[in-house]
Amino acid sequence: MHLRTTKTWICAGMAVLGLAVVSLRAAEPDNGGLDVIKVRPNFYMIAGAGGNIGVQIGVDGVVLVDAGSEGASDRVLAEIKKLTNLPIRYIVDTGAEPDHVSGNARLAKAGLTIFTNALGNTNFANAMTNGGGASILAHDSVLRRMSAPTGKTSAFAVETWPTEAFYTPKKSIRMNDEAIEVMYQPKAHSDADSFVMFRRSDVVAAGDVLDMTRFPVIDVANGGSVQGEIEALNRLIDMAVPPGPFIYEGIGTYVIPGHGRLCEQLDVVNYRDMVVIVRDNVADLIKQGKTLSEIQEASPAKPFESEYGTQPGVTAQFVESIYKSLTPKK
Repeated sequence: MHLRTTKTWICAGMAVLGLAVVSLRAAEPDNGGLDVIKVRPNFYMIAGAGGNIGVQIGVDGVVLVDAGSEGASDRVLAEIKKLTNLPIRYIVDTGAEPDHVSGNARLAKAGLTIFTNALGNTNFANAMTNGGGASILAHDSVLRRMSAPTGKTSAFAVETWPTEAFYTPKKSIRMNDEAIEVMYQPKAHSDADSFVMFRRSDVVAAGDVLDMTRFPVIDVANGGSVQGEIEALNRLIDMAVPPGPFIYEGIGTYVIPGHGRLCEQLDVVNYRDMVVIVRDNVADLIKQGKTLSEIQEASPAKPFESEYGTQPGVTAQFVESIYKSLTPKK
């Protein structure tokens, strides 16, 4: 396993000062193009498997945040096995997007339930909803999005669905001597978003509420809204602790986005400010009586396109989602 120190994945402001580093095993032929970033001594981020995956390791086993895409599952498992021989115990889903959850089934099956079979019952595994594998934990909104009403066909195989779903604003568990909080974020990127906070590690996984590779995808059709996105980003800012007063001692809270580089609080502040500025620009054009096509022509997101609008169609999609969020349905 080749390890090297890099500043590629740390936050921009701290990287300039050269005050904080994380460890990165670069994508190489033997790891199938995945990047494995050491965030904390017991915490890693795997990038390149679809959505980013958080990996917490401890005496109880492995806790994953998201599972990536189905096609990357074997490569992800291979990388986890390089980090530890302990079994996967939990997969916590931040949302219901295929590039975050379609790997659930393969990774959960490779894991091991936290429940023991003290009596040696041979039917024990069959009686478990996850077949004796790792638990898949998510908010009820994720389960509803991944499943389907009676008589309808789900877009996801049953094996990928959450096996533990909660409907309260927050679900807390304790694994590897660490409190883990899963916090529902309503009407943000969609109606099925959650943050996952690891309190001792000081790491929070943000899912697709934060995407450092593009403008946020606000899925209005599935309950997302620009105001909910801003409120979720504000909450993320409140949760993250910045470095200081001795900034050489650490970078503060690490934030794992749904896609892109590892972040810190300042990155989230900048992303939130971008969303607010574009929202305000679109709102002003709406007040002027502009149509959606006229607003698109006015390029309200122009100052940020070089950073977040490089993928085809993402800028127009972002502006349209803001327009739909701010205009009443007819």
